[in-house]
Amino acid sequence: MDPPGGGIVKRKICHNFENLISLENLFLAWDEFKKGKRKKIDVQIFERNLEDNLFELCEDLNNKTYQHSTYKSFYIQDPKLRHIHKAEVRDRIIHHLISRYLEKIFEPSFIFDSYSCRKNKGTHRAVERLGKFYWRVSKNCTRNCFVLKCDIKKFFASVDRQILLNIISKKIDNPDILWLIKNIIDSFPQGIPLGNLTSQIFANIYLNELDQFVKHQLKIKYYIRYTDDFVILSKNKEYLEALIPIINDFLGDKLKLILHPNKVIIRKYKQGIDFLGYVSLPYWRVLRTKTKKRMFKKLEKKIDEFRQGQISEETLNQSIQSYFGVLKHCNSCKLREKLEQRIKIIRT
Repeated sequence: MDPPGGGIVKRKICHNFENLISLENLFLAWDEFKKGKRKKIDVQIFERNLEDNLFELCEDLNNKTYQHSTYKSFYIQDPKLRHIHKAEVRDRIIHHLISRYLEKIFEPSFIFDSYSCRKNKGTHRAVERLGKFYWRVSKNCTRNCFVLKCDIKKFFASVDRQILLNIISKKIDNPDILWLIKNIIDSFPQGIPLGNLTSQIFANIYLNELDQFVKHQLKIKYYIRYTDDFVILSKNKEYLEALIPIINDFLGDKLKLILHPNKVIIRKYKQGIDFLGYVSLPYWRVLRTKTKKRMFKKLEKKIDEFRQGQISEETLNQSIQSYFGVLKHCNSCKLREKLEQRIKIIRT
């Protein structure tokens, strides 16, 4: 059986393990990790003896005695209930170290239209790209454009760890570095955990196999992926329908994944495409109703926290500006007015 991705990536890169886990790199990883987390109790405890802790971590890595710790689990509503797993501080420093390393190696092989957890990408650029693709496929709104929208069922829990390691091994042949990466992959009993920084790069590495199949074997031009959600645009509805079993077979055979049967949708772009928090139409884009409700619910919670002295005015303003940032990417005059009125009430 051919390896996942049909042998698209052949070249292996051998980097020095001692250099990767050097104290200098561990301190750099710490600096990246601590941003925005200085008030967290576990981070403060680790920082009290920072040099000793990093020296000990470096020694454990050099001696191959490092073992990833267990996770603390909790649930968040975002917007659906998600089971998050949080690693200890020393492990999350390693996550930053490995994520940065893997990003340098794999980023050049990623397709342009993969938008999750990459520099200069993100949800807003993906949604803007969707709009540009519509105008190309529809010939400036002169013909129909259909959109196939898909979601992979239980993606993070379904990632096959051996397949993931095999994909990574195609580009890295240093056994010590692979030992450390395997240590992280095997730290979780099934799939990859929501909450790990490494899970983001692992997801992109894993689904890059799908991206390469779609672009280079199926020759699909108008394709956008964000984590496990992806869309394909075409003037031909029957063509999109025929793609569904082909893509599902590839996912099952090569990656042990399946499309979510209730989240495979084909519809005309003119009917509105619900993708990444926005509903896109030919001449405008609006905020998804659920996203709008969630945004104002979060705002009311922040206002309550501010009035009770739990957060500062600066923190509240940061949240407000982030909401304006969401609204600027869609047609939202009334929503902006509603938000501005709410702000005036707070400040009077």
